[in-house]
Amino acid sequence: MAEIRQAQRIQTSVLAAGEKKLLVWLAERMPSWVTSDVMTGVGLAGSIMTAAGFILSNLGVGWLWLAIGGFVLNWFGDSLDGTIARVRNAQRPVYGYYIDHTMDMINELLMFVGVGLSPWVHLHIALGALVFYLILTVNQNMNVHLRSEFNLTYAKMGPTEFRLIMIVICLLFICIKPIREYTGDITILGITYTFTLFDYIAGGVTAILAAIVAVNWIQDIRYYARQDPPKEGN
Repeated sequence: MAEIRQAQRIQTSVLAAGEKKLLVWLAERMPSWVTSDVMTGVGLAGSIMTAAGFILSNLGVGWLWLAIGGFVLNWFGDSLDGTIARVRNAQRPVYGYYIDHTMDMINELLMFVGVGLSPWVHLHIALGALVFYLILTVNQNMNVHLRSEFNLTYAKMGPTEFRLIMIVICLLFICIKPIREYTGDITILGITYTFTLFDYIAGGVTAILAAIVAVNWIQDIRYYARQDPPKEGN
């Protein structure tokens, strides 16, 4: 098998420096039986918990505590699987890359669909956010191969910041009744939709993701045009 060149990891999120130190500290203290694959499974369990918490919140807002626990567990597993491999000098570039990115897409699918099946966000808004998130993921993976850069953050925001924002929103919905009970009607093409405050937040997130996709696409096009200019006569 051909040697895999490691891409440069670009992590410029707000919490990156402190989070890295914490993850290394945790990885150094994990028992030997806790492998990268085990932590990947923990991350998957967290995403399942998150989806279940949002779906079960149809029965009561208290189920959002399960979603919060799922976000924490997903962070723990998803962040530590690669850190453990690096701390133990046990990286598997081909296998690890495939497993990590496959599980990332599964985790994202579970969590976004779970949010869309809750009483707080319309499914089509959640799926719209998922589409743009997956576009960013695909673009990220292309840049890993084309320019050996693994960009983990956009606009100083990474997966950890996203999870924290979702946790804060869930806490607000659990603790503040007027926030979770707020609704507003919007008429689109003659059809009136009732939106919760979570709908508006999710719509804003979708718009931000769409803008990031557009900006990154333009920047990448310009970069690759310089790297691969038109041939003379074309």
